[in-house]
Amino acid sequence: MRAIVVDNDKNMNIEQVPTPTPAAREVLLEVAAAGINRADLMQRQGLYPPPPGITDIMGMEASGTVGAVGAGVDGFRPGDEVCALIAGGAYAEYVVVPAAQLLPIPDGLSLVDAAALPEVASTVWSTIVMDAGLKAGETLLVHGGGSGIGTHAIQVGKALGATVAVTVGSEAKAHRCRELGADIVINYREQNFATELAGQVDVILDIMGGQYVPGNVDALAIGGRLVIIGMQGGLTGELNVGALIGKRARVIGLNVRNRPLTGPGSKAEIVAAVAEKEWPLVTQGLVRPVISAKLPLADAERGQAMLDSKDSVGKVLLLPTQS
Repeated sequence: MRAIVVDNDKNMNIEQVPTPTPAAREVLLEVAAAGINRADLMQRQGLYPPPPGITDIMGMEASGTVGAVGAGVDGFRPGDEVCALIAGGAYAEYVVVPAAQLLPIPDGLSLVDAAALPEVASTVWSTIVMDAGLKAGETLLVHGGGSGIGTHAIQVGKALGATVAVTVGSEAKAHRCRELGADIVINYREQNFATELAGQVDVILDIMGGQYVPGNVDALAIGGRLVIIGMQGGLTGELNVGALIGKRARVIGLNVRNRPLTGPGSKAEIVAAVAEKEWPLVTQGLVRPVISAKLPLADAERGQAMLDSKDSVGKVLLLPTQS
């Protein structure tokens, strides 16, 4: 099969590699589309290696058609159209996926467009809902409102009845966030989010980490929850423990990729919750994929550059079936 392989100079090349074989409780997926995520850019730079036993081929979400099933797989058979949360391997014509990480294609969504959802849906739902417990009437702050995570979180927050604030770095991204339902849009190049939202925010979804920690604590309301899922702002930051205690607030560090396959807090648990709770919001049109480009698999390098651009909004998809 064709797949994207990263060489020693961190260049991406399309090469012929062996087609994987599904093990027990896995399926082989013929990839219709694969989503590009910022974690892929980090992996390419050697900063976010795949979990032990997972292929070095990048790609953490895909949609496609089941080609074969391993022993012990129930509920899926060859020919089924699905999308999937994957630990790695989606930048290819075929990928193996644990059956517990497969999701149906939501009604009204094309097979290709569905590839833009599994990773962002699993990340957003597990963080702001399952762990932080966002409720109707609360205020959600999303850093990086124009990112794939950000554009998805805006929609989920609004669908749950929250007031949604975002930080962005350009007017174009501000405009798109407002279109998606953001109530408060803060341009971090011109405004200080901590000053604008001091003591008002119940849940913060933070892709920055490090340098944003002090401002995040300032923005939290009493009983607030800060969920950190990224480190674009550095690995360390100063935490005012007195302020955190005074607000009875929590700081939560989370990711999805390195969770166990099954059991409490597992990928299987998250995927099941997404299918049960979030997919109806997609079917109702309250949450939709935000896609900025669809490119052939061979254009993976251009796709990553697009995602890394300051003008990028939403997701970029790779289509192995295109030449």
